[in-house]
Amino acid sequence: MPQLIFHPIYSQLSLPVKHRFPIQKYQGIYDVLRTEGVAETDFLTPEAVPPEDLMRVFSPAYLKHFLHGTMDNKAMRRIGFPWSEQLVKRTLTAVGGTLLTAKQALDKGWAINLTGGYHHAFANFGSGFCIINDLYLAALQMRQSADIDRVLIFDCDVHQGDGTAKLAANHPYIKTVSLHAEKNFPYRKQRSDLDFPLPAKMDDSAYLEVVDEALHIALAQFNPDAIIYDAGVDIHIDDDLGHLCVTTEGIYARDCLVRAYSEKAGIPIAAVIGGGYQRDISKLVEVHKQLFRAFNVVS
Repeated sequence: MPQLIFHPIYSQLSLPVKHRFPIQKYQGIYDVLRTEGVAETDFLTPEAVPPEDLMRVFSPAYLKHFLHGTMDNKAMRRIGFPWSEQLVKRTLTAVGGTLLTAKQALDKGWAINLTGGYHHAFANFGSGFCIINDLYLAALQMRQSADIDRVLIFDCDVHQGDGTAKLAANHPYIKTVSLHAEKNFPYRKQRSDLDFPLPAKMDDSAYLEVVDEALHIALAQFNPDAIIYDAGVDIHIDDDLGHLCVTTEGIYARDCLVRAYSEKAGIPIAAVIGGGYQRDISKLVEVHKQLFRAFNVVS
């Protein structure tokens, strides 16, 4: 039963030479999973989310400027990508992938999108390689299910999920938790329902203690019916943008811990791979692969 979501367009974006964003990692993850025995039939291919669906949630003016390439240079610099029609197609498809992941998670218990986690996107502007906030949109979609009232967005990317926190700030049934490096982008943080700012150089043991604490508090306090998990790996000791010292096995342990909590509580979980910025794509893919190890997709 397919619980993995992928589209080749995730990595099909031409970027300037030496651009900071590792766009090839998505195809790299797919290729490694296939090499390690995951069948092609285990993947679902998402469709682009219709722009009119986005305009019910986010600023229509902002979206129209993005869709038609009329956004000013300052706004595009804040996003971090040069505008192109392919960027629009890729963005809409990536968001569609997270929405499909959320649907599959409710149907199957868990699902993983091989992209996603665009948590720096706000209602009326994008930032930090994030254009449309797929996490908040997926939470809204989950709540349309008769069995889902409260949704927890559990964000373990090294950068605070500021856009998600702001979007969900006044929503009584979407709760946000962010574990992030205290002194890292974004420099102006928003207030999540629970924030866990982490000191630089934090190692596996200390980090996993915080993850365990955060999960315990969040599940007890919010009693969610579903979880959206941003499994960012930019906490890794070799990540160029992270400043933490978590190892590959530490990331695997974290992902196992998140899954264990969701399984024990009987809560469906939709995971996205989040950030990761090592320039060596093969090494970066290996770190991202830990999420799939934790869910027994590969060994």
